[in-house]
Amino acid sequence: MHKYQILIEYVGTSFVGWQIQKNGTSIQQTIQQVLSKLLSQKVIIYGSGRTDAGVHAIEQSAHFEVSKKIQDSTKLLKSLNFFLNKKNISIIKIIKRNKKFHARYSAKERSYIYLIRNNQSPSMINKNREWHIIKKIDLITLEKGAKKLMGTHDFSTFRAANCNAKSPIRTINKIQIFKSKDQIKIRFKSQSFLKSQVRSMVGSLKYLGENKWDLKKFNSIFKSRDRKRCAPLAPAHGLYLEKVTY
Repeated sequence: MHKYQILIEYVGTSFVGWQIQKNGTSIQQTIQQVLSKLLSQKVIIYGSGRTDAGVHAIEQSAHFEVSKKIQDSTKLLKSLNFFLNKKNISIIKIIKRNKKFHARYSAKERSYIYLIRNNQSPSMINKNREWHIIKKIDLITLEKGAKKLMGTHDFSTFRAANCNAKSPIRTINKIQIFKSKDQIKIRFKSQSFLKSQVRSMVGSLKYLGENKWDLKKFNSIFKSRDRKRCAPLAPAHGLYLEKVTY
């Protein structure tokens, strides 16, 4: 068997998420169908992790195995994109990998970014690509809250009720906050995240940045490990899987 990694960009708006589900079309299913057709064999792809419905990817990573070596990866790349680009999916690159490589388990770090439009008027160009927040966000307070989240902690407060992870303990390696004109970008880096963790953290940071919570309350809710005390989830359409590092 021959193993290949693919790097994928997609707009998640019209999909039920990365993983195959019964209630709609997934990104995984869409790529598998096209790959299987082009390679004339059943192909199963394994992603670096799930992205929820509406979440986008700048560079998702996945792998698949085939019985015959791909002779012309450039030709396959063009053929894949001929079918997938119409569905807002693009295969950026195809890379030959050894047998030990696994898109999920070999990953050393995952990077997500969340985009916020912070002004009175929403952007029509970036509709369904960022979270429009009218109330002024205090960046200094936002950064103070982000520092509380860095390091190794129990993230039960920010964990979805149906999360299947064995442990709520995660290590946030870095959180970076940038502002350019009216757009705020928050980058989170960790080896792995709990289900809905990033959107939960952003939702709570928003409450902090709007002064609905002070830093003491934010920290208290974080340390409580009580999911019910978490702020409402940030919408999926502002979230992007940016990069997976191996």
